[in-house]
Amino acid sequence: MGEHKDLDRKVIKLSKQIVKMCTEAGSGHPSSALALVHITTALMYRVMKYDPRDPWNPAADRLVLSEGHVVPVVYAAYCDLGGVVCSQTDPSLLRFEDALTLRAADSVLDGHPNPAIGFPFFDAATGSLGQGISVAAGLACGARLDETGRTIYCIVGDGESREGQIWEALDFIVDHKLTAVRTIFNCNHQAQSDFVSPQQTPEVLKGKLEAFGFEVRAIDGHNWDEVFTALTGPVTDKPIAIVARTVKGWGVKELQDKSCHGKPLSAENVEKAMADLDEKAAELGVADMEDTPAVALKAPAHLDQAPRPRVMSAGAFGQAIKAAGMESALEKCELSTRKAYGAALAALGAADDRVVALDGDVKNSTFAEIFAKKYPDRYFEARIAEQNMISAAVGLAAAGKVPFVSSFAKFLVRGYDQIEMAGVTNANIKLCGSHAGVSLAADGPSQMGLPDLAFFRAFARSRRMDNQPACRVMLPSDAVSAFKLTEMMANIDGMCYIRTHRPNVPIIYEEDETFEMGGFKHLIDGEDLAIVASGYMVHVCKKAVEILEESAGLSATLIDAYCMPLEADEILRIGDDCRGQILVVEDNYIGGIADEVSAAAAASDLGVRVKALYVRAVPKSAKTPEAILKMGHLSAEDIAAAAQAMFDQSA
Repeated sequence: MGEHKDLDRKVIKLSKQIVKMCTEAGSGHPSSALALVHITTALMYRVMKYDPRDPWNPAADRLVLSEGHVVPVVYAAYCDLGGVVCSQTDPSLLRFEDALTLRAADSVLDGHPNPAIGFPFFDAATGSLGQGISVAAGLACGARLDETGRTIYCIVGDGESREGQIWEALDFIVDHKLTAVRTIFNCNHQAQSDFVSPQQTPEVLKGKLEAFGFEVRAIDGHNWDEVFTALTGPVTDKPIAIVARTVKGWGVKELQDKSCHGKPLSAENVEKAMADLDEKAAELGVADMEDTPAVALKAPAHLDQAPRPRVMSAGAFGQAIKAAGMESALEKCELSTRKAYGAALAALGAADDRVVALDGDVKNSTFAEIFAKKYPDRYFEARIAEQNMISAAVGLAAAGKVPFVSSFAKFLVRGYDQIEMAGVTNANIKLCGSHAGVSLAADGPSQMGLPDLAFFRAFARSRRMDNQPACRVMLPSDAVSAFKLTEMMANIDGMCYIRTHRPNVPIIYEEDETFEMGGFKHLIDGEDLAIVASGYMVHVCKKAVEILEESAGLSATLIDAYCMPLEADEILRIGDDCRGQILVVEDNYIGGIADEVSAAAAASDLGVRVKALYVRAVPKSAKTPEAILKMGHLSAEDIAAAAQAMFDQSA
């Protein structure tokens, strides 16, 4: 291994820096990072085709650090290589000593990988374990579409491999023949609090991976010859997985105990660690050798991504509905929001080839199947594995695509952690939660999305680093609004969620109706009371308004609050003109539009009273939407009664 002496010296230099930077930060995972110092050095200094001065190049190889806490080893190498951070319009060059800013408030070297704060070498925020292979798979899907030939390397921990999403992602890679992904399992035998399970040993992992359909290369992760052979060996028709036996805390005796996970050395013990590494350098025969650049990077030619059109148009509503085979709906003037979403998605696919779609084996219910049939190369079936599907979409977004992810709103609950990490990444993903609310009726609560608005409102009301909402939420009430809001999502840079429903409903809006973020629609003008609804409940509330007029002669305003964050000040003024009474009606658990309006009212000087009707108890099956709404006290009659009571109290 004499030809690798320069890399041996580089490993010693980086190892010393890893120890120092974690001690300087007062936190971090030096022992885990040291286990990967050889593999990371091989990748970043010799194997990967990339340019540290051009991390945005879409032709470059990528490294996904699923085992996010080992990030100090990547930071140390990237700083040594003089990598570029921040933005393309305002780039900044790193120096080796910048690694010592790890975890500082004003540093781009976050505690775990986080591209959103200005570290573009990474494509996704990781550290919530189990998600990296899915991101790598999404990047590979994008690379295949663009024919860039890039390789995506992903480093995974052995303890992390207990996560179910790991195996969802491996299935996905085999299903889609994503041989561009090379997954590296870091087998250092130690988890956080104990040794890993026997189920995660190198031998058992090798057997599992082979059973999944991978070509497995088992290596000593500190042996240069084995590392390079595994990383650069020929690709077959099988995806490659590397099982690397490593030593946690390599080179530093004190960091090799199983109790040292996530613990930096004290300042007084750093000197001893430096002595350990000097001893290791002498053992390797590089003690007196000067550090050299040791760089043999194979930077690809820069590939510019095609400029994105200023507006991505789904075209005319009627034409798109006809193209989707739903012409009879136009005659009946009735169509479900889920079907209109499917028609809009297919129309967007025709407008821009960066639009891609993923679905979790329910495409014939979400109506993503319209897109899948028209653009099979841009459709990625994820099967019943929602967590992997969401993280794969993050990878596709990082590859410059505009991924639409469709499933039941209830099933997306399984991926809330993945959605949150997508938000940390600022990933440009579009989520569709179909069959939302209680109007699903007959299938019962195991299929109904009910807490989704509370979850997504938390992100709609939080801000990204660029001060934009972390997520925009779309709540269409009819086919036209579903179509237009889907189109709007495609033109927003960032995460969006649209909530669609199963039942067919009357079309309310004209085809040329326009919608904007933060807005609402004033459907019916009244003076005695204001009713605010969204989605399916707009239709129920419309009937309630009619009941109030016929039975009590009350004139009620009806507002369609079709998005979050909602600019509610004007709604409050409308409510103030309606005797200061606003009734908000939702088909979900508390935490959605009612909270938007209530929070605005609490901050207002108008003194408007807000009452909310929502799903207050876990529902059960009922044969029709009307039956289940009655069961939950959300029928048109219930809404009219609640409105009457509010009016009586204000009189």
